[in-house]
Amino acid sequence: MFRRTPRILAATLAVAALALGACAEKTTETPAASGSPTGGAFPVTVGSLTLDQRPEKIISLAPTATEMLFAVGAGPQVVAVDDQSNHPADAPKTDLSGYQPNAEAIAAKNPDLVVISDDRNKIVDQLAALKIPVYLTPAAQTLDDTYQQITDLGVLTGNATAGADVVQRMKDDIAKIVAEVPQRVQAPTYFHELGPELYTVTSKTFIGSIYSLAGLENIADAADADGKSGGYPQLSQEMIVAANPDFVFLSDVKCCQQSAATVSARSGWAGINAVREGQIVELDDDVASRWGPRVVDLLRAIVDATTKAEK
Repeated sequence: MFRRTPRILAATLAVAALALGACAEKTTETPAASGSPTGGAFPVTVGSLTLDQRPEKIISLAPTATEMLFAVGAGPQVVAVDDQSNHPADAPKTDLSGYQPNAEAIAAKNPDLVVISDDRNKIVDQLAALKIPVYLTPAAQTLDDTYQQITDLGVLTGNATAGADVVQRMKDDIAKIVAEVPQRVQAPTYFHELGPELYTVTSKTFIGSIYSLAGLENIADAADADGKSGGYPQLSQEMIVAANPDFVFLSDVKCCQQSAATVSARSGWAGINAVREGQIVELDDDVASRWGPRVVDLLRAIVDATTKAEK
């Protein structure tokens, strides 16, 4: 779910969503980083990974990891990023793939650290055989997972102090935004759209937890009460119309050309509160699908949209 290709098939979305749930569960088991609190001394150890020297040729094969690396000040150490990493704009984008990672292509760039979010093609073992260190940043289940990954990358890249500063700024910014959420007698309801096939998220997912911080109620929770969909159920048109959400949030604007206009034109949706009140929110697909520092921007967009509607 955190990364989509345009017009992805419904079946593929379902499989990806379930895989995400499995990956996210693993993040709670990530050991805390150890090393210099100021980021100067090596060796440093994060989990089972020890780096004897500060890495100077880092490859990132995950857009979220790329954003984290640049946020902690490791941008000058990054020599290549995957073909989906588009933020920041000056990241050294290449044709390397995080979906189909190629050990030979990676090794050809002689990296001293590779950061990935999924162990596809058993890439971790392949790179280990080539003596190339790998740090895994699986999809976050909670904000604490995000904070830990940023902290770890700060330590591993010799930017521990900057990593800690990023985490603290995120916590402070999130606290300020949450403080702006008005006290309500009844929480507004919402539907978060992953794609036009109507896959969505429940409150038990990372994205769902961000909406909970904004004081909203998720219409999809009942659709996956038993957790069999991993927090990413596919809803029917009839269910959404019957649930009558106050807000519809679209994270499929760029990938799938969805908009307030296309949603309003859907058969049977004209009577939904979100459509009738003009409360369809077009999110930035990338911001809404990554769990790095810009999660603050996602929370801000959600809170701004909902509080503006109440004024």
